[in-house]
Order: sequence, then structure tokens, then C-alpha cells
Amino acid sequence: MKINKILISPQEYKESLTGIEVAKAMKQGILEVNKNIEIELAPVADGGDGTLRTMVDVTNGKIISKEVENPIGNIINSEWGKLGDNKTAVIEMAKASGLALLKDDQKSAINTSTFGTGQLFKDALDSGIKNFIVGIGGSATNDGGAGFISALGAKLLDDNNSEVKPSGANLNKISKIDLSDFDKRIKDITVNVACDVNNPMCGENGASAIFGPQKGASKSDIKMLDSNLLYWSEIIKAQFSKDILNVPGSGAAGGLGGGLMAFVNAQLSSGADIILNSLNYDNKLKGVDLVIVGEGQTDKSTQFNKSPVAVAERAKKLGIPVVCISGSLGDGYLESSVKGIDAFFSIVNKPMSLDIALNNAYDLISKSTKEIYKTLIF
Repeated sequence: MKINKILISPQEYKESLTGIEVAKAMKQGILEVNKNIEIELAPVADGGDGTLRTMVDVTNGKIISKEVENPIGNIINSEWGKLGDNKTAVIEMAKASGLALLKDDQKSAINTSTFGTGQLFKDALDSGIKNFIVGIGGSATNDGGAGFISALGAKLLDDNNSEVKPSGANLNKISKIDLSDFDKRIKDITVNVACDVNNPMCGENGASAIFGPQKGASKSDIKMLDSNLLYWSEIIKAQFSKDILNVPGSGAAGGLGGGLMAFVNAQLSSGADIILNSLNYDNKLKGVDLVIVGEGQTDKSTQFNKSPVAVAERAKKLGIPVVCISGSLGDGYLESSVKGIDAFFSIVNKPMSLDIALNNAYDLISKSTKEIYKTLIF
């Protein structure tokens, strides 16, 4: 196989290396065989963990630090990303309202709020941002975005015109959403939500039923939360003539997907496609002879438009072969072969513990890529 140019596009290896670190390790392995080959590094993401860091790295942007409230109201150090164009922000809600920010005994779909994510969003507005990419995976919340809009100036009022603290448990106490002081800059921005679930707001496939248990919700909690999100959707429809109840993706992140659609006119799309489009990825594929993708574990879930498959589908339209080099290969990984990935490899070359694999990932990736490249050219 004659290879003149390689495009290296892994996503992060979770809990180990960032996307750009993985790409550099792959490049190092290839250069040990051929120092003259043309290689471009273009790490990718799909809207989940690592999206912020990957897009900042690829566009030569910067990380902006900001103190915000975590899901239960404690002050934490968080961050958002300003891309290299100085016009676009990447916000990972998990950095402010994520489940990973809480200890097991703190997880509560009833009491948590998206307020901190709204604070990140407002900070980006204060920096002059007009275009937003919001990744909404990994949430600890079930408040329909009530906390988010509160951070932007909305007042949630009860029958006595007293403010209601935003949370999943309190949605049914709200009788009016007052947007008099809502941030006026919202009308001049675009918001793309990176989302790879299509759950509606309520019902057996809704936010509370599907995702509530992992956020600490009991069966009785789920019933209450589902009822409250229905009530929340009805208020939004009655006040603003926006029907988000059954829109696919409205139930993402405990209903934040629907809240973003209703209050900041967000568009929900495949996370991987949003990222690839924003990176002008199709242009990067021109003149490429081989694409290398990868992730921490490739398995059955990869086929559902995770970044290796999203990249592969675009590459195959141009007849470019795609090789996947991942930390491990789980059950069902071969199902992604019909999506355009030609060959799958694991960097684990002998029995070893997970800790050893994580701590030695860079070296394992470099060595594996070196041997794979040698096989392809000889």
C-alpha cells in the first residue's frame, strides 16, 4: 500500500491521554519508520468527555477558568474553551453540572441544578462570544434547564411571586417564568448542542426514567421527576408557544436539551458531526491516503456515530482506508466495520492490568502504530 499522507484523528483515551497526546504518540511511531511521510494531526471528539480540550487544542484556542456552582451549589473551579477564531465557545456541561463532580452520597436528581452550566455560558457571553457548542453528556441533573436559565437572569416564580430555587423537585412549584431580566444577548447568538441521545422529555423513554437511576433517583423519585418535567414543558408551551415535550433529544441531560431549545433557540445535532463540521474536517481529508482513528475502548456503542465512525463514514465517501487503534476492543467492535472502519487494533500487546495500560498508554500507542504502519507498507 502506497501512503504519502496520513491524517491522524483519534479522540481522547478516557482517564489516560487527551486526543492530541494520542495523535502525537501515533505520529511518533510512524516517524520511527519513515521520517519523510506527510502527517497531519486532527484529533476529534463527539460531544462527550474531552470535547472541550480537543477543540481548543486543534484550533489553537485557550481554556478560560471560571468559578461556578457545582450541581449541589458548592463553588468549584471550572472552565470553558474559546476556540482559535475568538468567536466560538465550547462548553462541557459536565465541567459544571456533571455527575463526576459529586460523591456517591451527593448524587440527587431531585436536588441538583444546571445553574453552573448557565454561569459558564454567561461568562462566555461576557467575553464577546457569539457562537456556542455545548456538550451535554455526563449530567447530574434533572431540572429541564431551569438552573441554566436562572443563571442568565430568568426568574422562576411561584403563585406568590416568590422565587423558586431551580431543581428537579421544585419545577412543579413554578407558576411563571419571568424573562424580564433574561440576558438580551441571547437573541444575537447561535447555539449548537452536541447530543447523541434522542430521548424525549417525559415518559418511559424520557429523561427521568432512563437516566434518573444513575443520578440517585428512586422509583418514587422518577415518577415525581417525570411529572415535574411534564409540568415544566406545559408551562413553556403555555407561556412561550414552544412545544418541546416530544422533540427527540429534549430529554438529554435531564431535560437541559429541551430547555436549551426553548430558551436559547439551540439546535440539537450529533455531537461528532458538530465537532467535525466546526473543524472543517472534510477539507482535511483532501489528498489523504490513510486515516487513523481510535478511542479508549472500541465496542458495540462505537457504531452509533461516535467519532471513529463519524470520521470513517466521511473518509469512505472519498475511498480513503481507515484504521482504528484503540486502548482495547470490547464486545461488538466489529459491527463498526460496516460503517467504514477497515481494521481494528488494540494497543495492549500482552496481559496487563488496567492501571499499567493507562499509565503506559503513550508508549503502547507509539509502538503499536509503528508495527501497524510497517505492516501496511510492506
